[in-house]
Amino acid sequence: MASVEREVGQDIQSVEITERQYWEDGPPLEVFREMRAKCPVHRTEHFEEFPEEDGFWSVTTAEDIHTVSRDWETYSSEVGGVLAAAGGFPIELARAMFIGMDPPKHDRLKALFQRGFTPKRIADHEERIREIAGRVLDRLDGRETCDLVTDVAQPVVARVIGSFMGIEEKDDEPWARLVNSTLGAADPDLNPHGFEGAIERDLPEIFARCNELIAARRENPTDDLTSVLVHAEVDGEKLEEHEIVMGFFLLIAAGNDSTKATYCSAMRALMEDPEQRQILLEDLSLVPDAVEEALRMFPAFAHFRRTATKDTELHGQPIKAGDKVVMWYVSSNRDETRFEDPDHFDVRRKPEHQAFGAGGRHFCLGTALARLELRILIEETLKRYPNIALDGKPAHVESLFLNQLKSLPVRLAG
Repeated sequence: MASVEREVGQDIQSVEITERQYWEDGPPLEVFREMRAKCPVHRTEHFEEFPEEDGFWSVTTAEDIHTVSRDWETYSSEVGGVLAAAGGFPIELARAMFIGMDPPKHDRLKALFQRGFTPKRIADHEERIREIAGRVLDRLDGRETCDLVTDVAQPVVARVIGSFMGIEEKDDEPWARLVNSTLGAADPDLNPHGFEGAIERDLPEIFARCNELIAARRENPTDDLTSVLVHAEVDGEKLEEHEIVMGFFLLIAAGNDSTKATYCSAMRALMEDPEQRQILLEDLSLVPDAVEEALRMFPAFAHFRRTATKDTELHGQPIKAGDKVVMWYVSSNRDETRFEDPDHFDVRRKPEHQAFGAGGRHFCLGTALARLELRILIEETLKRYPNIALDGKPAHVESLFLNQLKSLPVRLAG
């Protein structure tokens, strides 16, 4: 949990939640707890990182986030993008991903992929995913220590989503690097060149690599998701080049970051709570419940944003047309009105959470895949290393958006 430095007597309404001090060790959970209690729709006026950006409203409770998520006509994904700060990312590229679209185009494009992500079709991949996880874990044979982020999670999730997209295994690492560098641009370890570097260096490489794949699929269609994008038609028209590239990048990014983030945070929680780990070791049938609890406590993405299309009101707070409205899942998933003892990791809780969104059209496409990957990764790790233990201090990505560890050093034998 992040340490939070506050001025003595500072009122919660005056807190600028984007200040870097709050995010150096993960989301500022204490601040969000106070917001939920005293001003659940909170105003931030300034960005420390982007002084030219407009401020925003923070939505912190589960009920209010559910309201915003389901009302796309009032709270648009397309008008202003889906992140609290654009960071110089062109709005036309944000709108090229279906996560940055509103109906009807969003619904038609997303439907093209839903056929590939049904629970049944994902379940058919279980043997292959378990083989991928086993092959990566085999590389640890003979080692006493490793980093679960870079040695286990990253190569597994990159190969799984890469196999869905039709990426050759030799290209897993470059695509993982591009995802980490672009989405984690605020973190100096993931991208020493910062946001400008993400726009000037990473985006051109993303387009160059993706255009090679697009050309290959146009000439020789396959059954992977890249071919789906290349040959998709919405309202009788093929997608434009930048729409294919950004659709591809959205799927690659989501497939890399979501599972990696929650798996590593789940393993950390189990290592820090031997009682909960022992419960799982004695009954691995509880792993799916542990997955849901990990998703609740450690959602991979801290927030998504909407833009108000008209004057409205939320939780008694007037909101003007054009205002940014930011939904903080790291807050709503610990909402005391929904969860008893919300900061306790309980593998038997069976929670309903908002890690995949809070309903509505933008509910995560890859839920079945993420759940399957998480179950397999946790099962296989615990089977091989039941006494796995922390071997140093975990390091959190510095980001308002990514809620994940960048390093999780462990001793495999415990």
